Amino acid sequence: MNDKELAYRATLSEACVWLQAQTGSTWNLSRLIENGMTPYVWLDYDAQYPELFGDANGGFAAPIFFQDDTQRLAAGSEDVLITMTKDADKIAIQLPPPGIRAPLADLRFLRKDLNRLVAKITQITQTKKDTLSVKVQKTEVTESQDGITQAQVLFAFSGLVKFNLEKALMSGEAIFGDEGARIKRSAKGAKSKWLWHPVTLALGLNDGYRVPMSRLKRVFTEHDFLTPWVEQWNHTLALLGE
Repeated sequence: MNDKELAYRATLSEACVWLQAQTGSTWNLSRLIENGMTPYVWLDYDAQYPELFGDANGGFAAPIFFQDDTQRLAAGSEDVLITMTKDADKIAIQLPPPGIRAPLADLRFLRKDLNRLVAKITQITQTKKDTLSVKVQKTEVTESQDGITQAQVLFAFSGLVKFNLEKALMSGEAIFGDEGARIKRSAKGAKSKWLWHPVTLALGLNDGYRVPMSRLKRVFTEHDFLTPWVEQWNHTLALLGE
């Protein structure tokens, strides 16, 4: 059931079926009220309540918003009891005891209110997804900041040198050794699991192999997997006066 098929004033059943189609979860009267939905009951003109109807001599849709009345519905009442509502001019009015009763089948929910509820739920759901996504991204960045893989090192830096960078990585010599760019924690595992710190590696390539800083700077802007180290790289350049 789409929005066009939903009545301007939907019955309880129509509202619940439509909401289930929109949200993928089950709805009932109690859940509607818990989510702030205001039910309405159409009241035909009754001369006993002239102050209630005013000029609406044909009747009007009376909202049920008083907490005692809505809680009674949410608790599973077999009928509707209205002890307070708004008159035809939308002014709150207390009804003389015992109030007005109506069958549950007379309950109606405004289409605009149902649309607002779906929009609110969609926004909350999206916010939760965005929050989870940010948490996942932060976790991934934190994990990735240990270092980059051999494949990433070769992809980013091998074009800057004339020697066999892969062989140098695996040899553990010079700037690629335990005291250099290779992450010590990763050295405990298989060579295929080794990681290298890209900032230390880049500085070593510049200092030991005269790779120009201009080319190294470009590397950190061209590869997304180096993004977590850009701030550290720029800070290091500032300290070096680069």
